[in-house]
Amino acid sequence: MTTAVGVGMPSLSGATGWLNGGPPGPAELIGRPILVNVWTLTCINWLRTEPYVRAWWRAYRDDGLLVIGVHTPEFAFEHDEQTVRSAVRERDIDYPVAIDNDYAIWNALDNHYWPAFYFVDKAGVIRDEHFGEGRYVQSERTIQALLGIERDLVVVEGQGVEAPADWENLRTPETYLRIAPTRNFASDQLDGAYAFPASLRLNHWALAGAWDVGPESVRLREPGGGIAIRFQSRDAHLVLGPAARGPIPFRVLLDGQPPGQAHGEDVDEQGDGMLDNGRLYQLVRERNTVHERTLEVRFADPGAEAYAFTFG
Repeated sequence: MTTAVGVGMPSLSGATGWLNGGPPGPAELIGRPILVNVWTLTCINWLRTEPYVRAWWRAYRDDGLLVIGVHTPEFAFEHDEQTVRSAVRERDIDYPVAIDNDYAIWNALDNHYWPAFYFVDKAGVIRDEHFGEGRYVQSERTIQALLGIERDLVVVEGQGVEAPADWENLRTPETYLRIAPTRNFASDQLDGAYAFPASLRLNHWALAGAWDVGPESVRLREPGGGIAIRFQSRDAHLVLGPAARGPIPFRVLLDGQPPGQAHGEDVDEQGDGMLDNGRLYQLVRERNTVHERTLEVRFADPGAEAYAFTFG
């Protein structure tokens, strides 16, 4: 892994667009510390760090801190500026955000991760970097050191999809749904359609119905198709692309039953939800003991496109 620490902050001129008033001019960039946060809107790891970035921006902007978000898309639909704009609005982000659809800023930083954090001093030199979740105390102390101040740390309590993961009970990794499913794919295929197996082993997933399996997602061709996974975690999420023909109803089952009190914020107790735009959907938030469960998602209409399960 290469490091950007000790080198100058690269130009932001490669951005294909800006939200919240960017691009910052030279007067805004020179002589003040900058936190650059590289993210993509469907990343659960970024979503769980964003409460801290918002809190740091609001706590230290009057002291001179500038926060710049850089949205570099992972999936094709994340290139849509309106989709990014919706995510910025939903997350209550009010600092400048660069749209990095061409990966110009990503490549200039030699970045490889979502989220990534670069801490830039008043002279424009990157003094620290961090990738992924955690290390919040050290990161805030770095911000204070760059500002030349010292005071109590901010208090952050992420809510909903932004809540910290239950790491102690998390046994299922992020699972991408795409071409050439490997050892954890469990469906049989017959006459162009898939079928769920009689049971799933932990961390295995399956399709049912007529799906097209592509390089970064699976897309449903006919009504009633489903995706299932055997998982263990408090939270289960599914990244879904925008529905081209209008909203698509879907239903979530846990071990064959409606989720009840274990429903996530994007479904009700009966498991009913609506695919209305491209984003991460929280399907399960376990409020009791965490144990192995089988999650099944059925879509009422064709056109649903699924990219990845993530857990917390």
